[in-house]
Amino acid sequence: MRIANHHVKYWESGLLLLLTAVLLWGVWSAQEQDALEQKMIRLHVIANSDTQADQTLKLQVRDQILEEATGILEKSADMADAQKRLTAALPQLEETARQEIVNRGYDYSVSARLEETEFPTKEYDGFALPSGRYLALRVVIGEGAGQNWWCVVYPPLCTVASTDLEETAVASGLGEEDISLITEENTGYVLKFRSLELWEQIRKWFSKEG
Repeated sequence: MRIANHHVKYWESGLLLLLTAVLLWGVWSAQEQDALEQKMIRLHVIANSDTQADQTLKLQVRDQILEEATGILEKSADMADAQKRLTAALPQLEETARQEIVNRGYDYSVSARLEETEFPTKEYDGFALPSGRYLALRVVIGEGAGQNWWCVVYPPLCTVASTDLEETAVASGLGEEDISLITEENTGYVLKFRSLELWEQIRKWFSKEG
């Protein structure tokens, strides 16, 4: 009986140590993720609908917005400066999108705004980003009821070759830890982001229970 009790205590102690490690890892990872969110501006382009024509138009508008925004942000000193420049350029970006829509033979309305937006974990060419709430340049075409396209407008990680990714990231204020987190240098980066999503779900569950 005593032997059985000892086994139970060892099992309970091991479970407690594991839970403590998971909690500590979760807190550290969440802080790392939060820090990354404060250094990026995403681009979120939403199509009018899921018809092939509207999805094609979405990509055409995206190309024009990316080109315009890249030119606006190329001299940004930091994240705060990038946000300021984009805010001032919203009417210009909206007009760029509207002109492209007209040129393609459509009369959809369009809006461009900067706002906090929830994003899922996403893999790109050479890097990945964890899920979270990022500041985003959101371009909504017409009803905004179609599939969307998202990437990163600052730093301009989606408009540079993967070989120039690190240089671009550093120039925009990302540190070595940020770069290691999102690039393939950290071979488990996608698994880590998925695990972080699970941690967030667990944290929300405990919050509801409390």
